Amino acid sequence: MSFGDGHSRSDKAETGDEQLLTPPTGGEQARQGASTARSIAARAAAEAVARRSYGKLVAFLAARTRDVAAAEDALSEAFAAALTDWPVKGCPANPEAWLLTVARRKTIDMHRGRRRDEIASEELRIFALGLEAVSLNPGIPDQRLALMFVCAHPAIEASVRAPLILQTVLGLDAKKIASAFLMSPAAMGKRLVRAKDKIRQAGISFSVPEREELAGRLDTVLDAIYATFAEGWTDPGGTDAARRDLTEEAMFLARLVAQLLPKEPEALGLLALILHAEARRGARRNDRGDYVPLAEQDPSLWDAAMIDEAEALLQRASGMNSIGRYQLEGALQSAHVDRCRTGQANWAEVVQLYDALFALAGSPVVAINRALAIAELHGAGAALVVMQEVAADQRLAEYQPYWAARAVLLAKTGALGEAREAYEIAIGLERDAPVRRFLQERQAALKG
Repeated sequence: MSFGDGHSRSDKAETGDEQLLTPPTGGEQARQGASTARSIAARAAAEAVARRSYGKLVAFLAARTRDVAAAEDALSEAFAAALTDWPVKGCPANPEAWLLTVARRKTIDMHRGRRRDEIASEELRIFALGLEAVSLNPGIPDQRLALMFVCAHPAIEASVRAPLILQTVLGLDAKKIASAFLMSPAAMGKRLVRAKDKIRQAGISFSVPEREELAGRLDTVLDAIYATFAEGWTDPGGTDAARRDLTEEAMFLARLVAQLLPKEPEALGLLALILHAEARRGARRNDRGDYVPLAEQDPSLWDAAMIDEAEALLQRASGMNSIGRYQLEGALQSAHVDRCRTGQANWAEVVQLYDALFALAGSPVVAINRALAIAELHGAGAALVVMQEVAADQRLAEYQPYWAARAVLLAKTGALGEAREAYEIAIGLERDAPVRRFLQERQAALKG
């Protein structure tokens, strides 16, 4: 979430006369410095609250009104008020409670016909005691997770449930959400607006489902957690605070779901998948900050405890005899880890897993990774034939991994001109500088 700086373009009066400016005195300089410091502190506090508590605040605001859009509008106005008030009066001891109070007042202004006892003073009291300990439902020990299950309501269009969770609960903007689902930001924005309108107009119950209803909404919640982790994973070095927060949030939520529903194998599979991926974070950059692909990583840099936990989760899930997408994704990560650690090729097993995953999910992203595995087993030519089956999918036109994979396969078949062109597109689409340099080096290394 971003905030405006509150400054006008010019501090000079727009008169026709040239003005003489008197240099500030030492005391004035000190006061100006203190004011600037307070403004910086206020902005930092607001940014921190937005990262850690945006979804929780929306959850409280929308729980009674069922109007997600109005809750977001009220909260945005509260943040704007904070950037005006906090630099003058100082940051409050409990900024979440302050924001909720202001947002509630904004909500009342929007709905003046409603009774004032809907301010929910009890919720404010709970906030003052400690927001982290609160739950909308005693059966779900976290506000964000509770609201995620709310947004997975079967009356909401299936294709927009997970995106709605990402925006409403986790605070992602339409551009990031669209990227996660291979859509244009404009199309995703329209879907989200329609979904919120339907919640308001149809009066969809904004209540937390009972425990026996959770399993029916689980797939949507897992998809949203996975998309959250994937967005954070696009910052391999962990230098972007907002994206680092997303990976930590996703891991926390995945653990919470696995604890809440320990007999759901897909919940275990997702946690295993995230642990396997996160275990390799320290090896994705070398000492110079360069990107290191999986095949070139040093396994001794991986987090062995995370990998062991992931393997144990996959074992538990497999004993439940109900295979699903995230178990297959986790099993693929396990196979990659085993190959890199032992040095023994297992591409036949990897291709078999991708076959099962593609049959289950049918995703063009899975098709790309499956083609790369087929190249290791049957050659780049066979892989290009497989990739051709999804080449017409318009969602891949601006998907960097598709063009990078195509470039690799074309280079292996000797089609160097086409490989250079594919690399050029991949380089233009890549937003991470070290990965972009890696692609440029691969492009430059093409012979002929």
